[in-house]
Amino acid sequence: MRILVLCTGNSCRSQMAEGYLRHLAGGRAEVYSAGIEAHGLNPRAVAVMAEDGIDISGHRSELLDAYHDLPFDHVITVCDSARERCPWFPSTAEQHHRDFPDPAKATGSEEEIRTAFKEVRDEIKAWCREFILHILPS
Repeated sequence: MRILVLCTGNSCRSQMAEGYLRHLAGGRAEVYSAGIEAHGLNPRAVAVMAEDGIDISGHRSELLDAYHDLPFDHVITVCDSARERCPWFPSTAEQHHRDFPDPAKATGSEEEIRTAFKEVRDEIKAWCREFILHILPS
């Protein structure tokens, strides 16, 4: 089974979702992430994922075009912008959508920004857990 997670910049939300989906699938699925744009991997996303035991430091920010030849079973959009800008995906994949807040847009002190990243991380983790339970029941 192949899963693609799409976001606007492939720097935070889709990267976190890819990390959790890979971990939770336990090798039962190939998981990729991409963006409509490639903004580079956000170091705060890497840090908050590491705090939860998931290493995404080796991920790369990819454009959607990098995967146009791969057949996917599931395509997940994790922000409204990606869903609106890429409403049609050239595949027979089942499409899923959940709009998560963009932690990269958080403002305030460093502590407030880290808190925003952790909150989004935790929302993504919970959603990914339910998704995996639904599509890959044990």
